[in-house]
Amino acid sequence: MTGRPAAVLTDIEGTTTPIAFVHRTLFPFARARLPDFLAEHAENGAVAAILDEVQAMAPGRAPLDTLLGWLDADAKVTPLKELQGLIWREGYAAGTLHADIYPDVAARLRAWHAGGVRLAVYSSGSVEAQKQLFGHTGAGDLTGLFGGFFDTRIGGKRESGSYRAIAAELALPPADILFLSDVEPELDAAEAAGLRTCQLVRAGDGTVASDRHLAVADFGAVAAAFDLP
Repeated sequence: MTGRPAAVLTDIEGTTTPIAFVHRTLFPFARARLPDFLAEHAENGAVAAILDEVQAMAPGRAPLDTLLGWLDADAKVTPLKELQGLIWREGYAAGTLHADIYPDVAARLRAWHAGGVRLAVYSSGSVEAQKQLFGHTGAGDLTGLFGGFFDTRIGGKRESGSYRAIAAELALPPADILFLSDVEPELDAAEAAGLRTCQLVRAGDGTVASDRHLAVADFGAVAAAFDLP
């Protein structure tokens, strides 16, 4: 399909946000804060529900030990990601965390939104984490630009069914959606579901350009390739 897509669905890590920020800032912050956060908020309804889910997934083991193991393995496990999002929310609210995005991202997202292109996010990080990140960028609060936020509750990012489900949620034919990611297997899954794809190969992130998907360096090149504002 040629011409402008009706919607852009974007990944975060390595696409809008440097991988280093996620692995050197966000992950260590969550790990260091996790024990105290659980002690302070274990009776909170949302946290209690997450802990129940962790216990069900790893019975007979202390939830904290399970969560720390998942953290150290960078496991894409939904209850862990939801808990990280809650911890990061505290960090952003306190001014301890400040979201890092690539310098080309905010202006292009605003231009696409102003030009009538629908925007959505799909990340392994929880919806809460996504909203907190885009809500606390140096370029301002960008959350209002997005009409949808999707995480692993809708399915894994390397599963084509996840992208079909997102297309259904957006009420758009898959071919009208452009998916942006730095990870080739995610792009493969999106393409198998009928979405259009583009790989972001960001300088300094170590991403290897795919030979199966269009690879570009920034959102400006995405705009040029797909007739976007």
